[in-house]
Amino acid sequence: MKKLVLAMVTIGMVTAFGCQNSNGQDNSKRLSKPAAEWKKQLTPNQYYIMVESGTEPPFHNAYYNNHEKGVYVSAATGEVLFSSDDKYDSGTGWPSFVKPVDPKKIKVVTDNSDGMTRDEVIERSTGLHLGHVFDDGPADRGGKRYCMNSGALKFIKK
Repeated sequence: MKKLVLAMVTIGMVTAFGCQNSNGQDNSKRLSKPAAEWKKQLTPNQYYIMVESGTEPPFHNAYYNNHEKGVYVSAATGEVLFSSDDKYDSGTGWPSFVKPVDPKKIKVVTDNSDGMTRDEVIERSTGLHLGHVFDDGPADRGGKRYCMNSGALKFIKK
C-alpha cells in the first residue's frame, strides 16, 4: 500500500510540476534581442512564458485540449514548430508533442531551476523559452514528450 501511495504522489508531482520553470530567470544572455524589445512585441502572457521562462497553469491554457488539425507556430516569430499530427494527450494539462516539425528550429538546453535538472526547449533563432522535453512520451512514437506552453505558440488551422 505504501508503494502505491508513493507512486501516486510521485505521479502527481510530475504532473503538477512537469512543465514548470522558475519565474524571472535571467535569459538576457541568450535572447536574440533585448528583453525590452520582446516586451514591445509580445503580449504580457507571452513575455512571461517566453522571456521570463514562466509557465501557464495545466488544463487552463489554449491548446492542451485542442484536437483540430493544423500547425503550431512560435508566438514570437511565426515559425512552424509543431504539428497536430504529432500532438497527443499526455494527461499533464499542457499541449504535448512527440517531436518538432523541424528539429533545427528548436534547441534543448539544461534547466537547473526549481531544484531539479530538466531539458528546456527554446526556439533556436530567438533563445525564447517554449517548454520542456521529457523521456516519458509514447514508446511507439520515439518516447519523447515535448511539453509546451500554449502561450508560446499560436495555432493555425488547416
